[in-house]
Amino acid sequence: MIKHWESYKAFYYVAKYRSLTAAAQYLSISQPAVSQSVKQLENALGTKLFVRTSKGVRLTAEGELLAGYVSKGYEQIELGEKKLAQMLNLELGELRIGASDMTLRFYLLPFLEQFHEKYPGIKVIVSNAPTPEILNFLQEGKIDFGVVSTPFDKIPGLKSVNVKEIEDIFIGGLKFIPYKNKTLDLQELEKLPIISLEKNTSTRRFMDSFLEENGVAMNPEFELATSDMIVQFTLRNMGVGSIMKEFAAEYLENGRLFALRFNKIIPKRHFCIVTDEKNPLTAAGRRLLELISADN
Repeated sequence: MIKHWESYKAFYYVAKYRSLTAAAQYLSISQPAVSQSVKQLENALGTKLFVRTSKGVRLTAEGELLAGYVSKGYEQIELGEKKLAQMLNLELGELRIGASDMTLRFYLLPFLEQFHEKYPGIKVIVSNAPTPEILNFLQEGKIDFGVVSTPFDKIPGLKSVNVKEIEDIFIGGLKFIPYKNKTLDLQELEKLPIISLEKNTSTRRFMDSFLEENGVAMNPEFELATSDMIVQFTLRNMGVGSIMKEFAAEYLENGRLFALRFNKIIPKRHFCIVTDEKNPLTAAGRRLLELISADN
């Protein structure tokens, strides 16, 4: 900690205004108090810093040297305070979010649009990754919060809140039309060419776990990186796709794809917002979560 901080503060304003009276007025203290602070600094440094003139004061050579360094430091502190105030007022800053393609497209995007319209000075960085990676980013402090889909392993210190219910289905195209409007046993999936996401996703883990609980082993013929590609492969009749329903909504409505029905209901899942209780949110992060909470 710098010694004589208050004396340096007085010195800075006296040097800036070349007047003890003007410095006192700016600092809202008496002129004798300013004079005393400057005197204490001169005594501590062992040199004269100002010389009185008919118009006020002027810096000595030693004072000029010191003022060059003090002004830079003090002005940087003032700039820092100004920038901090702008950050707290959401005039500038950075917002870092982790989200998968699925959570970004079908949940987060409208909130980001609303947030950007209100706070255009905030830079938004979205790390696009599967749920396990997003949870790692959160623990490492690389993001303010994550929007993920269940299921995922509970991690001490991470808090999750459900924000939207989602539904998983199996979809088929023209080649698999004999299965339409039939109630199938889950075992039928072992006979069909399955198209699914890769194993490192929460969606794939969920479906594998559900089928395993019902004695069904899913061995996909195609494992893809994105749900959009699953839809495209299914449209080309390359197999039956395992997907979140909203990805295929357009094609389900126009009849190019249909949802297979089973004698056991696939449980619903959720999108969740996950935060790290150890890491405080930025002002921008808090505000976006407030917008989301208000909607929910």
